[in-house]
Amino acid sequence: MAIRVVRLGTPRTPGEGLRLGTVRRPPRGVPKAEFASRDFYDLWLPEAAPSEDLVKTAQAATSDRDWAAFRKKYRAEMGQPEKARLLDLLAALSHQTDLAVGCYCEDEARCHRSVLRELLGERGAVIR
Repeated sequence: MAIRVVRLGTPRTPGEGLRLGTVRRPPRGVPKAEFASRDFYDLWLPEAAPSEDLVKTAQAATSDRDWAAFRKKYRAEMGQPEKARLLDLLAALSHQTDLAVGCYCEDEARCHRSVLRELLGERGAVIR
């Protein structure tokens, strides 16, 4: 049992489990009925995505300093009680079932999912 951190739209791995889209917006040009069959996600979980303003901050980050500022703000957002409870739930579920969380970004190092991976690990999630 574990959480995998994935790029949405990439082929699923065996045993990946339920795929959660931790993104602000659904994939463009893809009918809702095809989200899962086209390997985007089974369930949309925008509550784990950065706010709209923070997504813009991340997309505009051109330096390590800009990226560090984004990381700090995203961690603060995810520290809000309702979001912290969501992270606790995902971490607990990782001990009971396989699931995946993801985003569209090509480079995980410059994507909120890298921070999400850290936050889940800090809460005791089993991560693959």
